[in-house]
Amino acid sequence: MIDLHFAATPNGWKITIMLEECGLPYAIKPVNIGAGEQFRPEFLAISPNNRIPAIVDHDPPGGGAPVSVFETGAILLYLAEKTGRFLPTDLRARMRTIEWLMWQMAGLGPMLGQNGHFRLYAPEKLPYAIDRYGREADRLYGVLDRQLAHTGAYVAGDDYSIADIACFPWIITHKAQGIDMSQFPHVARWFADIRQRPAVIAGTAVGRMARPEEITADAKKVMMGIEEAKS
Repeated sequence: MIDLHFAATPNGWKITIMLEECGLPYAIKPVNIGAGEQFRPEFLAISPNNRIPAIVDHDPPGGGAPVSVFETGAILLYLAEKTGRFLPTDLRARMRTIEWLMWQMAGLGPMLGQNGHFRLYAPEKLPYAIDRYGREADRLYGVLDRQLAHTGAYVAGDDYSIADIACFPWIITHKAQGIDMSQFPHVARWFADIRQRPAVIAGTAVGRMARPEEITADAKKVMMGIEEAKS
């Protein structure tokens, strides 16, 4: 059994999708990031960067003590190696997949996160920041669109992989990000195909009912680490 310390965010959904795709049994351990639970010592013990998600695998390969993993790229690689799925064994295909996983981790996720923050959550509307991260979001969508024009079906090549699983949940947010998908037809085609996968449907359904319709100002400050949760 794998314990998944989780909140319903794009990063959280990367891991629920992967677990569903692999057919691995898992138990959701909700982390209320609006209440500051990500700063509790017991969570920091497995995720020292105080970010969700993190996993604890009670049945690791080779047996022995449970294995904890934080950071979604590391979790996806761990689960791919545990199951032998969604990460090619051929050297060149494997490296392409890891390259695009790292691209998502270093670029697409963080930059879309900043774009969403300044567009939707920042207490003050800063035109420079909104323009700067909006332009970067468009640039990254362009990078992904050109890659999919080249590869065809999937991000890293002919086969569905952890690169697709990493990117997809962030593309779910395209409307909130202010992205015009008609400008990125290859991304739009890929997105429409991936969202129909049964495991993707199941994975992105996890936690949706628990998401608040509106995040309060106090919760935003806690999530950003500006202040501690009120007792």
